[in-house]
Amino acid sequence: MILRKKKAIAQNDSPDVEMLENELNRENQKKVYRRAVRTTIYSMIVAAAAAVLVAVFFLPVFRIYGSSMTPTLSEGDIVIAVSISNFNSGDLVGFYHGNKLLVKRCVGRPGEKINIDSEGNVFVDGIKLTEPYVQEKALGECDIELPYQVPDKKWFFMGDHRKTSLDSRMAAIGCIDEEQIKGKVVFRIWPLEKFGPVE
Repeated sequence: MILRKKKAIAQNDSPDVEMLENELNRENQKKVYRRAVRTTIYSMIVAAAAAVLVAVFFLPVFRIYGSSMTPTLSEGDIVIAVSISNFNSGDLVGFYHGNKLLVKRCVGRPGEKINIDSEGNVFVDGIKLTEPYVQEKALGECDIELPYQVPDKKWFFMGDHRKTSLDSRMAAIGCIDEEQIKGKVVFRIWPLEKFGPVE
């Protein structure tokens, strides 16, 4: 009789134990899920912060406005620059002018003498530049006195579309100070059909 009662009690307790175990498993699964969600969110925040820091300090991103850089770059193109401070003639460079981010072609470095003839040929320290990226040469909008010596710590920039580009040839824009320069443009990320390096 006593054995039967014990068996009955054991049988009655067994569903309760299973329910407790199931509940405990559910709670453990919830904890694991919450921990995974928290870890994922923290990882995404860290990745986003790192991406912003890289974009601001090491790989600035520029969107092209206007037609001053055609045919090399077109309006709406998005490009990435590398933060370096020394450039050569022909390098594409991104810089601030006023409150705008612009991309132009480096033509003259600090201390170099720039001259442009009536046909649009550019000379740096008396040597004619070879500019395969320019389709149509022109003197363009130029109101500075030529030949022009680039001041210290400043850079002379011109757009590839020489007829329409507003650049260092105009006194209102002039040469760009080192502190305004963000970096050398090296890669186009948009549009996708033109994805790749730019020169």
